[in-house]
Amino acid sequence: MVWAWARVVGGVGLLAVLLWQVGSGPFLAGVRLIDAPALAAALVIGVLTTVCAAWRWSLVAGGLGVRLPLATAVAHCYRAVFLNATLPGGVLGDVHRAVRHGRDAGDVSRGIRAVIWERTAGQVVLVGVALVVLAVFPSPVRSYLPVAAALLVGGGLVTVLAARALPGGGGSRWVRALRTAVADVRAGLLARRTWFGVVVASAVMVAGHLATFLVAARTAGADAPLSRLLPLTLLALLAMGLPLNIAGFGPREGVAAWAFGAAGLSAAQGVATGTVYGALVLVASLPGAAVLLARRRIPVTREATPGVDC
Repeated sequence: MVWAWARVVGGVGLLAVLLWQVGSGPFLAGVRLIDAPALAAALVIGVLTTVCAAWRWSLVAGGLGVRLPLATAVAHCYRAVFLNATLPGGVLGDVHRAVRHGRDAGDVSRGIRAVIWERTAGQVVLVGVALVVLAVFPSPVRSYLPVAAALLVGGGLVTVLAARALPGGGGSRWVRALRTAVADVRAGLLARRTWFGVVVASAVMVAGHLATFLVAARTAGADAPLSRLLPLTLLALLAMGLPLNIAGFGPREGVAAWAFGAAGLSAAQGVATGTVYGALVLVASLPGAAVLLARRRIPVTREATPGVDC
């Protein structure tokens, strides 16, 4: 509860600082500049990214031994995206789908772990794409990339060595939890039948989110070349992983303001771009509202059984 309130307070604080620095003008301008072509593009891209998210989730859940049909996963993902875009924290929709699927499958623990690992896989692919893009194109953080890459590689090696050093049986609760995590990663992410689909789905999702951000930047009036805008929007996309936000707003706009300003554009344009992106994501998530209403009217039935693989 304390952490939940801290995330909300942090998001409110970030927005307050932005309003103090740039005023409300960029936020209002971002909303006014949204047009029909931008909304249509967001809806189309949203279908692609949501289906890929559902596919990735279905693959990981199947690897963990919990059946999840793709159509069911798409409905749950649309609902989760809508809740993420409208509730504080930006992750409550994912929490809801994890618990809901776990209950439907009769194994809440596996349902939650499946969502955690498929989201983690997405973040890993996002960071990998970010390292490549930020190294190829000029960006405000280009000089720091060698240090960041070294830290990530070092952290990965430490994790692998720690996993190999785990005792074979018994141990404390933490050791058992780590052993379960290692088994989950092997079965849900690294298995021959899942890893390729997880990587492809995650890469397409990253491309879709970046495309939406670029549409937002153009809608907000940014006329810089794509080679200049791409790393800036990617930095803002990375900032969305921080749970200190209000319905998605906060870190995204703050990092966009800093990145755009550091790249020679205006901080106000960065804020406007982040605002447009948030509005486009909200519109793209609206099918999730229909799913939410429909599911409230339809009695819940068991959609899966534990221990059944896809």
